[in-house]
This record gives sequence, C-alpha cells and structure tokens, in this order.
Amino acid sequence: MRRKSFDALVSAGGVLLTVVLLAAGILLFWGYSYSNNTVSSQLSAQKITFPTKAELAAAVNPPPGGFSEITPAMVPYLEPYAGQQMTTGAQALAYANHFIDIHLTEMTGGKTYSQVSAAAMALPAGSAAYTRAESLVTTVFQGTTLRSMLLNAYGWWQIGQIALISSIASFVFAGITLLLSALGLWHFRRVPAEEEIPRLRATTSLPVSSPQNGHTASASVVTANH
Repeated sequence: MRRKSFDALVSAGGVLLTVVLLAAGILLFWGYSYSNNTVSSQLSAQKITFPTKAELAAAVNPPPGGFSEITPAMVPYLEPYAGQQMTTGAQALAYANHFIDIHLTEMTGGKTYSQVSAAAMALPAGSAAYTRAESLVTTVFQGTTLRSMLLNAYGWWQIGQIALISSIASFVFAGITLLLSALGLWHFRRVPAEEEIPRLRATTSLPVSSPQNGHTASASVVTANH
C-alpha cells in the first residue's frame, strides 16, 4: 500500500472519531445540565434550610437539661452546609442520611415504617396507646417519604456528575484524535506519492563462522520490500 493512501485513511478515521467524540461530549454535557438543573429546581422548591453554625455549635455543647433536634453525630455531616438552602444532591444525601434518618431511628428504635404500622394496627382501636402509635406512624411515614425523595434526587444528581466527567473525557480524547489527524494530514502532504509502506520478508540464509570453535551457523537476513 502506498504511504500516502495509508495516511489519508488513518487521518480520515481520526477525523470521524473526533466527530463522534465531540457529539458524545455534547450529549453527555446536555444530560448533566438537564439532570443538575432539574434536581436543583426540585430541591429549591422544598425550601429546606440546614441548621446554622450557631445551632450546630449548641449541639456539640448542649446546655444541661436542654433539648436540641441536632445531635453531635450530625454535626460533621451538616456543618459544611450550615445555613445553606438545599439545592444539590450532595446536600440532599447529607440531610437524608444524617438528619432525617437519625431522627427516624431515634423515634422508632431502628424499626421501619412497615414494622411501626403493623405494631399500631395490633393495638385496640380508639385506645390511648393506639392514638399515640398512629401519630408515630404518620410522622415516620412523612419522614420516610421525604428521605426517599431526597435520596432519589441525590441519585439523579450523581448521574449528572458522572455525565459531566464523561463529557470532559470525551472532549479531551476528541482533542487528542484531532491533533493526531492533523499530524497525519501534515505527513500526507509531505510524503512522496510513489512511496510505499515497506513490508518485511525473510530472504536467504548466510553462513556465519564462529572464530572460537570453527563451527559455521546460518543467519536469516530480513529485507524491506517496497
């Protein structure tokens, strides 16, 4: 094959791959933008605000006999977002797992909503115990529902982050393939039209004498075929 033809084929393939990578990068970035904007708008609509720094500090050193809905275990996870309104998936994950879930666990002793509901239904209807249990069931249901919504938002936000990273990688590889294609075209313009890619083939074996023992061996000679 002529070298000029080979360069043209490789360069054309590189240009085609560049176009594919650019298209993939654009689509992935669009997916990131859509996912990120949708999650942000949905979370903003909930108007959930993280505790302030003062509230978090009070949780670390609670006053004697006082009560705070923030426990010391929550502080390391909530402190980075102190006073902020929830707008991102990372914030939703922190609030769901290190605020809502902790309160649900404290209220139910680690039981799930279905377990709490079943326990309430086993009590005599109309009794004081039943009324208290139903109130707990309602609270747990609301908390579990909100936590599920926040975790779902986090999942879609995380997919958007993966799409962003993939988009950047696609653009980088597109730049590399475009550069290689440009180098191929530059070589295409410089190589003589009659030059061919050399093909290696084995020819005759030549005797090789050993100066130490006088034995003769043979060696294959490889030549380039144009």
